[in-house]
Amino acid sequence: MIAGRQTTVRDVVALSGYGVHSAAVANISIRPASPNHGIVFLRTGLEGGIERRIPARYGNVSMTELCTVLGNPSHGAVSTVEHIMAALYGLGIDNALIEIDGPEVPIMDGSAAAFVEALRAVGVESQRSPKRYVRVLKPVSVSNKVGTSELLPHDDDVLRLDVTIAFDTTVIGDQSMTLDLEPEAFAAEVSRARTFGFMRDVEQLWKNGFALGASLENTVAIGDDRVINPEGLRFDDEFVRHKMLDAVGDLALAGLPIVGLFRSRCGGHRLNISVLRELFSDPANFEICEAETAVPARHVQMAAAAYAPALS
Repeated sequence: MIAGRQTTVRDVVALSGYGVHSAAVANISIRPASPNHGIVFLRTGLEGGIERRIPARYGNVSMTELCTVLGNPSHGAVSTVEHIMAALYGLGIDNALIEIDGPEVPIMDGSAAAFVEALRAVGVESQRSPKRYVRVLKPVSVSNKVGTSELLPHDDDVLRLDVTIAFDTTVIGDQSMTLDLEPEAFAAEVSRARTFGFMRDVEQLWKNGFALGASLENTVAIGDDRVINPEGLRFDDEFVRHKMLDAVGDLALAGLPIVGLFRSRCGGHRLNISVLRELFSDPANFEICEAETAVPARHVQMAAAAYAPALS
């Protein structure tokens, strides 16, 4: 439920690993932050000791091919942010500073489980300021040749996710899942679902500079109508669960929790971010609420502008 006070982490969370696409090693520190700070990446390790602050908002997304990238790639971007963002959003954490000294968030085991475990180990701290959130007032929809993503009003004070995928292979086929996004449900049903890919695509991905750090330790690999990983799947429908995980991480880039129904049919990062842009393109589509009290209408236009920062 969207209720209560804003939250942050009780203490610093430290993790390290390598990127699934870049294979570059990165160290991450998730630090407590003050109310209304939101989630912000601090990109360090750049030439000349320069540091870049990149608010985790959809307006700062620069690429959505196979992962979500925040910031200008020529000035120190952070890629593959969706799993760590999903962990923070799924656990209801509003404010944190994420320091990272490399170009890509570590893939860990291909899911959000390591981030969830580390965040739960230090705990979540309630803050004095009331929680703020975005309520969807009017349906918005985006589509491409493959799929559709929608955000619609929803009666309950929660983000309900309704995700469907369809792949022309007996390993996956058609899969669907519906979930109300709450911490326990996210941790148990979504956070452990791993990213996946097809062996037939590997060489082309490598040529294009992707999947350089992919392995059976962080990716469910699909061969000729079978899963290559010796341990098999964590869930019979792990594939749609991972697509839901990605959607949670991308929707976190609204900058505030969302109250509404998210419906995705064969979607992905591009459509997830596009539906956020469509939502915030018109102040009539949403309202910013605080502890069950809507911000006065005169503030909505200002709020819309605040959630569409320029690329940095």
